[in-house]
Amino acid sequence: MTDAIRVNAVQSQATQSGSQVVNRVQPGGSSFADTLAQVEGLRFSNHAQKRLDDRNISLPDDGIQRLNEAVEKAKARGGKESLILMDDLAFIVNVKDRVVVTTMDAKQRGEGVFTQIDSVVFADKAEASVKTADNQ
Repeated sequence: MTDAIRVNAVQSQATQSGSQVVNRVQPGGSSFADTLAQVEGLRFSNHAQKRLDDRNISLPDDGIQRLNEAVEKAKARGGKESLILMDDLAFIVNVKDRVVVTTMDAKQRGEGVFTQIDSVVFADKAEASVKTADNQ
């Protein structure tokens, strides 16, 4: 069973690009901002943070790590504005600035049409088991 990280507002700090790194309390006592700092500066814009709050969207325990890995994949392939799909969540990310521009879940994606993106990345979970010579 995976417990989702529930994002609850505590305090926000403005950054140079106008986005926020928002301090959020997660289970275990570390803040959401601390978690974001651990993933090489991945930030959520004011708009994206508001969407998380308004839409009551929770990230899975490994969500930030999977999102960061997906941004790295997009960057390696030359992506600039990417749609990152993770479970039933969708994130539009400015890859160069490492900013999540907006986010939505399956209920809020409307007609399912995304414009002004140049790439799509699936943020799949890591494989649960590693293949060995015996089970190939």
